[in-house]
Amino acid sequence: MSSPSSEPPGTKSDVAKEKDYRTPGFRSVNTTTLFRAVNPELFIKPNKPVMVFGLFTITMCVGYIAYLHATEENKKDVYEAIDSEGTRYTRRKTSKWD
Repeated sequence: MSSPSSEPPGTKSDVAKEKDYRTPGFRSVNTTTLFRAVNPELFIKPNKPVMVFGLFTITMCVGYIAYLHATEENKKDVYEAIDSEGTRYTRRKTSKWD
């Protein structure tokens, strides 16, 4: 019937291959502590809540910088002027050529 060398599925050799397949990256490689300290992103599993928080924070920072840039552009065309009676008012910059 079956030869004595054939093994049923799910033996130690199959389990070892599946185990090696499930550990991606450098987690299964023998490395030094210095290498692990310098390159922690290769050994730490991804943390989705931290990734979402970081993405949200970076998006808010870029949005704030864009907002500051837009408001600064709008301030360039306006200045405060004083008329002959001494009252202050804001005025748009005009060209002498207009």
